[in-house]
Amino acid sequence: MSAPGWPWSRPPHPAPDQNTTAAAGRPPHAPVSEDSRAHAPLHPNVSAASDSIAIGGNTDGSAVGTGNTVYNIREEHTHHTTSPSGEVLWPVEVGPVPALATAFQPRSALRRHIDAARARTTTVVLTQVLSGGGGVGKTQLAAACAADALTDTVDLVVWVTATEQQQVITQYAQAAARIHLPGATGKDPQSDARALLDWLATTDRRWLVVLDDITDPVAITPWWPTSRTGTGHVLATTRLKDARLTGGNRTRIDVDVYTPEEAADYLTLRLAHDHTAHLLDDQAPALAQALGHLPLALSHAAAYMVNEDLTCTQYHAHFRRTRLELALPDTADAEGYGRKITATLLLALEATDRDSRGPLARSVLHLTAFLDPAGHPRAFWTASAALTHVTPHPVTSQAQATPDQIHTVLRLLDRYALITYDQRAEPRAVRVHALTARAVRESLTADELARAAGAAADALLEVWPEVDQVHPDLAAVLRANTDALADHAPDILWDPDGHPVLFRAGTSLRDTGLAAPAITYWQAMAATSRQRLGEDHPDTVTARANLATSYWQAGRTREAIAIEERVVTDREQLLGEDHPDTVTARANLSVSYWQAGRTREAIAIEERVVTDREQLLGEDHSFTVTARANLAASYWQAGRTGEAIELLERVVADLERLLGEDHPDTVTARANLSVSYWQAGRTREAIAIKEQVVADLEQLLGEDHPDTVRARANLAASYWQARRTGEAIELLERVVADRERLLGEDHPDTVRAWANLAASYQQAGRTREAIAIKEQVVTDSEQLLGEDHPSTVTARANLAASYWQAGRTGEAMELLERVVSDSERLLGEDHPDTVNARRVLSQWRTPGSSNIR
Repeated sequence: MSAPGWPWSRPPHPAPDQNTTAAAGRPPHAPVSEDSRAHAPLHPNVSAASDSIAIGGNTDGSAVGTGNTVYNIREEHTHHTTSPSGEVLWPVEVGPVPALATAFQPRSALRRHIDAARARTTTVVLTQVLSGGGGVGKTQLAAACAADALTDTVDLVVWVTATEQQQVITQYAQAAARIHLPGATGKDPQSDARALLDWLATTDRRWLVVLDDITDPVAITPWWPTSRTGTGHVLATTRLKDARLTGGNRTRIDVDVYTPEEAADYLTLRLAHDHTAHLLDDQAPALAQALGHLPLALSHAAAYMVNEDLTCTQYHAHFRRTRLELALPDTADAEGYGRKITATLLLALEATDRDSRGPLARSVLHLTAFLDPAGHPRAFWTASAALTHVTPHPVTSQAQATPDQIHTVLRLLDRYALITYDQRAEPRAVRVHALTARAVRESLTADELARAAGAAADALLEVWPEVDQVHPDLAAVLRANTDALADHAPDILWDPDGHPVLFRAGTSLRDTGLAAPAITYWQAMAATSRQRLGEDHPDTVTARANLATSYWQAGRTREAIAIEERVVTDREQLLGEDHPDTVTARANLSVSYWQAGRTREAIAIEERVVTDREQLLGEDHSFTVTARANLAASYWQAGRTGEAIELLERVVADLERLLGEDHPDTVTARANLSVSYWQAGRTREAIAIKEQVVADLEQLLGEDHPDTVRARANLAASYWQARRTGEAIELLERVVADRERLLGEDHPDTVRAWANLAASYQQAGRTREAIAIKEQVVTDSEQLLGEDHPSTVTARANLAASYWQAGRTGEAMELLERVVSDSERLLGEDHPDTVNARRVLSQWRTPGSSNIR
């Protein structure tokens, strides 16, 4: 006598409420994102099917059958690890490495120190931290080391602006893509960055990573490269002398100003380079001493001397006459270098003022001073906000400045060493030294500060691409510039309320898959908005909504729900129950309810959302179509498969009509429908659609796109149902490996992937392995999701089935009794899962069934 089949099942959740500009890498059934201050959702997208798929023991999909057990396989969002085609052409430079300044001084003593330490290391990665004040040449010294490495058989050089963690992650991810690392999909920057660190730790290739300008030792801690082969080298630069930057094979090398000999050599070479050696006279040592032998001040001075044809004696006289007390009081010179920089800056500005482009040049420098010293894109100077600000007033007397005019002005400022302008370094074509920028800001009046900061914010927002994923490097640079601007002008960007660019930077973090930095960012935004604007201000509500979405993205559903419930209440009170933003807030909440297993509540909200969107937006609006897809998903989870299929068939038809048959959203909708067909036992139809969906998504999105990978996982589920167990196991083992690497062992999606693999092992007769995995899945699900989550109940049911099959009948019946009780309480007595569980328990209690294996 055989064990009765077990129909414990849950339908797939095929329709997420997702936005097209951020869909890549987003978990299934993701909430609609809140977009900046306008509270407008971004365009949603129907994502691939996900969550649990009930796999029947019979190939016809029936629930019971002699000797067959039904297991639960979840179709989850994963990343598929395949190496991109194409051969890497070594050496590879990622950065790019900054160009060396004219008359660069090799700092021979420091280089000997660095090179000697490198020569001694053999088995561990050597990390050296170049520490010193602003303007002493740390970055140039690191750039020289990097340039030498590229000509000295080093295979990979990665230059990273390390002022913020997200910039480090972005640059690491770019490096992973450049060298075609397996698992680097280009859709999840954090995962790609970890892939690079894993490769650096084990490769035999020689590499150098430069982390330039570390400002937060804690944030950088997880991202220090390591090597177990001794082939790597890390250089870092910082103004800090923090103990957290040393230890662990990291040594600090102090970098100071030039020696008198180096300062003299610099002036000699710099003037000779421009064929102005006649400007060098016996006052050169005195001038260098007056400038404190500071490399940055010397570069300002030399550029001025060359452009104005002044000797060292003449420039020294000009320098001594500069009234520093008007531009920079003693109390403002915290580093001891600022007064020298301010003096050389004032002299350079006086020179540019005598040029016909002088007023324009000064205004351009004002805006540049608020941006990231590591660089901003040339496109910034095409924004009308920037062009309007720098145009001399009144505008009626002169036409607005043009991008071509700005190009010539940037070259002028570069000539006087006030900025570095190199279009080859895009998207960081325009750079300014932090000390120069500070001196400029401190020379501005309060009104000039406000106008410049506001214009910079408007211009950044204006040039921000609509879809960040298509321009990841540009988006990362714009985020860094927004952060720099917010640091320099926090009061201005929050008066009278939060500037939209602050919100755009946060959505950029979330949409590019930087979940942890996004959470940190939105926590700070919500706190700042609450402090400055009040609890009920629309900006505060929007910041909380974005924080909830970031929590959801990171798998922290309970925290997301707590915030989203409050957001719904706030929007109902502030905007009214029928406002589109209120409807969006409800849609987000329903998504999180669904994820938490609160299906009845999700359905009640989603039915209302569909009605509201049909009335407010029309039946063919993309948001309305997405709302129907989400409702279908919840119907599926509630066991209402027929209604789910009916809605999904309409969704597919709508998308084919509105977007076309080959649009990625249309293809994904077909994938969702195929999952429902599969659950209804229409396996052949499901497999045929899924195989075509995989092929379509590979062509449309690429082999490593999250939706493509998810489609393969769904195909594996159908293979399972069709008894093509070997093919299913092969795919699912890949899914588990990817989940652990990309999301971590304790992420809910990783646990679900293990549950799927256990089900396939069980079908293949590998019962001991299946039981060991399922026991761990139950424990993990209880801890991560809660004891009453439907997924946890399903995990117990599947474990009970394996216990029964292994002859552990007492444990099996005890566990299944709990499943029946939980299902009656959570789902209702008439839910199909409850009915099936009761039936199986009754069969198990039949005399003679206890000996079944």
